Amino acid sequence: MASLSPEERTAQARLAAAARWEDVPTATHIGELHIGELILPCAVLPDGTRVISQGGVTTAFGPVSGGWQARKRAEDEHTGGLPSFLVAKSLKPFIDNDLVTRVTTPQKYRDPRGGPIRIGLEAGLLPKVCEVWLRARDATSLTKIQLPVADRADVLMRGLAHTGIIALVDEATGYQRDRASDALAKILEAFIAKELRPWIPTFPADLYEQMFRLRGLPFPSISVKRPQYFGNLTNDIVYKRLAPGVLAELKKVTPRNDGGRPTAKYFQSLTANAGYPKLKEHLGAVVAYMRISKTWEDFMKILNEQYPRFGDTLMLPMDYDQNRDDGKGL
Repeated sequence: MASLSPEERTAQARLAAAARWEDVPTATHIGELHIGELILPCAVLPDGTRVISQGGVTTAFGPVSGGWQARKRAEDEHTGGLPSFLVAKSLKPFIDNDLVTRVTTPQKYRDPRGGPIRIGLEAGLLPKVCEVWLRARDATSLTKIQLPVADRADVLMRGLAHTGIIALVDEATGYQRDRASDALAKILEAFIAKELRPWIPTFPADLYEQMFRLRGLPFPSISVKRPQYFGNLTNDIVYKRLAPGVLAELKKVTPRNDGGRPTAKYFQSLTANAGYPKLKEHLGAVVAYMRISKTWEDFMKILNEQYPRFGDTLMLPMDYDQNRDDGKGL
């Protein structure tokens, strides 16, 4: 470098700066989380990683130990690269190795609006950081000046309890709007096979025996004939709950005759490595819930709690009237 002219050194510096810029991804979505009175800048990176500005988290927690003397001590001590909101000695017994590894390797990113490189904390780590402070408070390990920080962690934790942190970041950045179509395409690619699979026995007889019992119908042990609306019930309790969009795609790809009736079973269009195993797992759970239920109402209440239909935004307790359920409007 000493042998280069000032112009050449400037050009080299520009190249180095450009290389550094390229190494740091630019966020695709930017936003702010509002939890109580706290505001946390957040972002979504090109690979889908959701991050919260580490500076924003630091500001949200506020002064950890208080005063410039405490900050100076933190700088003098070996912190192992921990951010300021985790360096307090009183927190050390409550921080596991996984958290240490992940917070000491933060995500660097660029704001698409410009400015310097940002340091991001993986969004999923924020509840873990809050938990460290709350566990330390429960163990009465915090000093008097640290208790307000635990209170702020409590506020954050309560805010996150209402909605998952990932969903909050997606909403704040607007990523949920762009994510939906791409995520659905990936799900369908994983679940739906390119070619029809050979038919093999898949739905256990016990499933329909329990369905007859819960619907208050005699089980025809010498016949396989079932009420036509059982197909609608099966779609509801099975295929609508496997993954988003799967039932609609199965209806689209399953071959049909001239009369429009399917000539193959839906499960024959599921992939061997994802769709079909998920179906078998789900059927096992459905039969188990049926066995412990006394009525169809009891069964649906359990199923809706444990395996809600994809597309239902939130399952709330509600009255279910079996007399109004003809099985055709599900």
